[in-house]
Amino acid sequence: MKILLVNKFLHPNGGSETYIFKLGSYLRQKGHEVQYFGMEHEGRIVGNQAEAYTADMDFHNSSRLSKLTYPLKTIYSKEAKEKIRLVLNSFQPDAVHLNNFNYQLTPSVILEVVNWRKTTGHPCKIVFTAHDYQLVCPNHMMKNPNTNTNCEKCVGGHFLNCTKGKCIHGSTAKSAIGTMESYFWKFNGVYKYIDTMICCSAFMKTKMDTNPLFAKKTVALHNFIDKVEWKNTQKKDYVLYFGRFSEEKGIETLLEVCRQLPEIPFVFAGSGPLEDKINRVANIKNVGFQTGIALETLIREARFSICPSECYENCPFSVMESQMYATPVLGADIGGIPELIQVGETGVLFESGNENDLKDNVRRLWLDEELTDKYSKNCANICFDTIDTYYEKLIKIYG
Repeated sequence: MKILLVNKFLHPNGGSETYIFKLGSYLRQKGHEVQYFGMEHEGRIVGNQAEAYTADMDFHNSSRLSKLTYPLKTIYSKEAKEKIRLVLNSFQPDAVHLNNFNYQLTPSVILEVVNWRKTTGHPCKIVFTAHDYQLVCPNHMMKNPNTNTNCEKCVGGHFLNCTKGKCIHGSTAKSAIGTMESYFWKFNGVYKYIDTMICCSAFMKTKMDTNPLFAKKTVALHNFIDKVEWKNTQKKDYVLYFGRFSEEKGIETLLEVCRQLPEIPFVFAGSGPLEDKINRVANIKNVGFQTGIALETLIREARFSICPSECYENCPFSVMESQMYATPVLGADIGGIPELIQVGETGVLFESGNENDLKDNVRRLWLDEELTDKYSKNCANICFDTIDTYYEKLIKIYG
């Protein structure tokens, strides 16, 4: 089978890029032909035989002239249509697997796949993996960044609320563009051409299903995780947070809890805008952004880890990785997090944003080493999809 993976970034940038690189590599191992379409970039590590990519669009560091032309390009891209047509003609894919495409590539690419199918008569499935809530919320997070509150006002196609709330970077202009983009493609009906929408949590599926059109196409399929060797690791005396140091991740609430529990040592691994605040808390050791064996060791040796998010998380790798490495998780009861924790077996949930509930649970788990040891041993039985099992499900979707 020939599969074209579409994503705006074709260089290491975030979770969706990790997903497409690992998936593409595995598909090739299984004998499939894989090519990629997205933006050109000096760091691009994958591509296509037609050498066709759109120009890089950097909304933060581009020239003033470029920024003047971006509003229209973020809604409809003639360049993306023309370039993906070159790839379609050259590669002749049996499935086009879309990932993050809004704003830089735009849904124009979907229209071109449809046009190409009609013109050539070549059967080609269109599959979409939703890595965020972009199709039901113009700022993609279902959270108003100005009030730091979760928001569902745009659900049901009421996208004008994005402009009213200045939900994109706190800017009326940028939010208006996001609103126009959402309405344009809603009335155009472009998403009816997607055959299957993969949601990485059952929670995300419920949000996507608020659109009756999407409800007929969605499937919940948790992200895959690397298979890891089970080890009976000697635990050390610290509680771990690893991930982004930002407000929506619940860091402000967690910091207040850390201050109130000075007798408990915390280790923070990551980076982000709240790093200075983290460094000012006496019982927190900030080890910075970690990867590979260093991160694995930090996770394995922690008494338990905390996922204190206050946004609609989908399928956080931090929760899955902790349990795969035999470390229990104290997780917020929000988004897709509860789907990943066997409460009372491999971890505990607390009310998202509730400082007292978080503090009580941290103290309880810290003082009851027998309980955390039991949870740790139970993690040996946990079963998340590895790429092998994920592949078996995906290949049926590709048809």
